[in-house]
Amino acid sequence: MKVVVAPDKFKGSLSASQAAEAIARGILAADPKAQVDRVPMADGGEGTVEALVAATHGRFLEARVTGPLGSPVQARYGLLGDGRTAVIEMAAASGLALVPPGRRDPSRTTTRGTGELLLAAIAAGAKRIIVGIGGSATNDGGAGLAEALGFQLLDRDGKPLEPGGGSLGELQRIDASGCDLRLDTVDISVACDVDNPLCGPRGASTVYGPQKGATPEMVAALDDKLDHFSRIVARDVGKSIRDLPGAGAAGGLGGGLVAFAGSRLERGTDLIIEAVRLADRIKNADLCLTGEGALDASSAYGKTAVGVARLATSLGCPTFALAGTIGPGAEAVLEQGITAFFSLCQGPITLEEALTRASGLLEQASCQVIRGFVAGRSSQARAI
Repeated sequence: MKVVVAPDKFKGSLSASQAAEAIARGILAADPKAQVDRVPMADGGEGTVEALVAATHGRFLEARVTGPLGSPVQARYGLLGDGRTAVIEMAAASGLALVPPGRRDPSRTTTRGTGELLLAAIAAGAKRIIVGIGGSATNDGGAGLAEALGFQLLDRDGKPLEPGGGSLGELQRIDASGCDLRLDTVDISVACDVDNPLCGPRGASTVYGPQKGATPEMVAALDDKLDHFSRIVARDVGKSIRDLPGAGAAGGLGGGLVAFAGSRLERGTDLIIEAVRLADRIKNADLCLTGEGALDASSAYGKTAVGVARLATSLGCPTFALAGTIGPGAEAVLEQGITAFFSLCQGPITLEEALTRASGLLEQASCQVIRGFVAGRSSQARAI
């Protein structure tokens, strides 16, 4: 029996790789002869680099880049098993976790380090780059990224802008003559699962600015400055990003990557599924086991477990999902490809205990699921 194990992380307790290992142990406890293919998954957010490196037997690399406040940080990224695909998380270079709570100010934080991380991946030989843009500390529309890539963002006196979204209103001209030509040699895909435009009531500043420390007054000012920025980008770079769905992701970095790096915004789970060649791995499998921290009504709108299940169902492979929490409306996932779902918690348990024991609980649950699956197959074979 071949089982493909393709879970996302169990937030707060297990990485996707750790979850895959725990499920694999449970499968082998129930059926020592089972062939288990571990494929840690992600959606482009936190944990994407680790999951893809593990799933493809790739390797981790590091680069020293500019952090969101301008100080150097050591950022990790991955080169996948094919030797030509790199994966980076902007959070490693420009993330909110890198800024102490008392210093969070999206008018000053920069995405420059994310641009430097892109160039590091190109220097390492990448011909394709997947960029995860969750967890940003920034609201600069990718202006810092542009400067790292060789674009000059100049004010009325011909001087470079100060870092951060707060200076974008002073932008008068973008000079693209120094753009790094290596960008033409790579294909860049951005994992983006939101459709927020750059500006307006659903834009980067309004929706995400307060999470990064922006006051109501700052939100309005940042939105106006991004609007001005988008007009200069359209004029000097020839890319219209103001109303582009997804451009508002990561404080406008989604739009910045399109404008300055020639990137495509794509659904995160679909990108990961393609990168790990999940279809090829499921094609001849008898069962797929996926899972994540919680399943509820929102899971049906494209969380990782549902993305995996949709693919598996299209290939005729049943998919069981394991979750730490089964929330209201979880039944909706049954209409999206998941054959059945199971909770890790079989009795009363505190959240703290569940998080602490997550690995063992996941192992036990997968063991019982496989026992039931094997028994069902045996009964069906006897009936035939």
